[in-house]
Amino acid sequence: MAATSRSTKNKDNNIALPYLDDFLLSLQSNNYSQETIYNYERDLEVLRNFLEEINTDFNKVDKKTILNYKAYLTSQDRKTPILETGKKKLGSFSINRMLSSLRSYLKFLIDMDYKTPISPDMVKLVKTARKNPRVSEFEEIVKIIESPMQFEKKDKIALRNRAIFEMLFSTGMRISELITLKKDQIDKTGRIFIRGKGKKERFAYLTPRAKRHLKNYFEVRGETDSPYVFVPYRGKNVHIKDKKISPTYLQRKIKKYRELLGINLPISCHSIRHAFATYLAESGANPAAIQILLGHESLDTTTRYVHASDRYAERIHRKYHPLKE
Repeated sequence: MAATSRSTKNKDNNIALPYLDDFLLSLQSNNYSQETIYNYERDLEVLRNFLEEINTDFNKVDKKTILNYKAYLTSQDRKTPILETGKKKLGSFSINRMLSSLRSYLKFLIDMDYKTPISPDMVKLVKTARKNPRVSEFEEIVKIIESPMQFEKKDKIALRNRAIFEMLFSTGMRISELITLKKDQIDKTGRIFIRGKGKKERFAYLTPRAKRHLKNYFEVRGETDSPYVFVPYRGKNVHIKDKKISPTYLQRKIKKYRELLGINLPISCHSIRHAFATYLAESGANPAAIQILLGHESLDTTTRYVHASDRYAERIHRKYHPLKE
């Protein structure tokens, strides 16, 4: 199905982004996911809204326009893609995502020999605050992983949720990758073949502990016609054919377990993936290996996880500083 731009339809104004449909189609032809294409479109729709507000044609965009656009993005007066006023200020990472979408669009125009008002290099990203995310203590993560056996009354659900959390922490998979995981993606050694974001392929690995809990779940799950490893249940533990577990369900369960355990620090499915990377780093794992395991395209993305490992940095400092005595 050809990509079509929602932003160029049913508009009563004359401000338009030239060849936007072609840009979206190029993303599709290069195997970008529909979600990624939609995000590009939404980001560029914010730009189109801005140009409409200042009554400036895209072909008249210059450095000052970009400067004003950055100021627009940081204000609460900006319009969302559906023309609502923004409810809160955008963070630096969100702003840079929108600016990167504009860069990609400009690069496409250049690649296609279309006229562009400015070079992509003129769109400078904003400075980002380097935050140290709070990482849960190892004991808290273990409590969450083991909590389904404590709080779930039905064996199938308890063993399934336990296996899910064990697998998340064993592999560092994204929650979207885990809920769509199929049985034929796991081999007998516990190696998992994953096609992740941008259809990039990699392997993840089950620990012996995770393999044991997955085996326990399969024993109570029994044979089903569902291709997925983890299936939802309804009523008397009957699984729902061809349905996947909802990410919202898992987030809600983690929140419930956390509250029952009295853990104050927020923990989510993504937190478990984050902790996977952080604890590997604290044990001295090579960042490049962690990058491969997480499925990150750039090592810079991986360091957002790894740089949170203050305790590892402290141990290195104490061990190797030349004037430590």
